Amino acid sequence: MEYDNTNSGAIFKNDKKTADNQPDYRGKIDVDGVEKQISLWVKKSKDGTKTFFSAKISEPYNGGGQTSPQPVTPPIQDEANDDLPF
Repeated sequence: MEYDNTNSGAIFKNDKKTADNQPDYRGKIDVDGVEKQISLWVKKSKDGTKTFFSAKISEPYNGGGQTSPQPVTPPIQDEANDDLPF
């Protein structure tokens, strides 16, 4: 029997953190069958008495901003203007 990962995930300490704006914890979660990335920052309340997580859910990191190739749509031919010189 295969485990159903729907609406679940795992979060791990970010051992590669080099700057304060990078998350303290990162992981992947499944939201209604779609894989997402979750990032967590450990924060303190304004009065400094409580510790909490600030979270962001985003598309999974793809290793450098490469996107999937998009289909190329040929230009629409306007037959009424075929005799224009430009």
